[in-house]
Amino acid sequence: MQELAVIGVVAILLFGKNLPGVAKTFGKTYGDFKRGLSDIQSEFNNATRDVEGSINNGYSSKSTPAKLDDYDDFEEASAPKFEPPPQSSSEKSELS
Repeated sequence: MQELAVIGVVAILLFGKNLPGVAKTFGKTYGDFKRGLSDIQSEFNNATRDVEGSINNGYSSKSTPAKLDDYDDFEEASAPKFEPPPQSSSEKSELS
């Protein structure tokens, strides 16, 4: 409570007769600031809601998940059996 009294005395000393005009200007500026802040918050909330909506729509449980049977129409890959090259008799003796 003492702080408000000190602020009031200082304001009267500094502004004197202009105090009502200064208070009016301060009130308008403060109101504009609050409105601007409110606008920013609402835009942020709308953007957040839009993103959440698109995420929920993209991954909704209404869509049917892909089944393994959907992908089994391909033929099994076949490759020739690997046969190592024949070894010569000199290579056989070196390995032994």
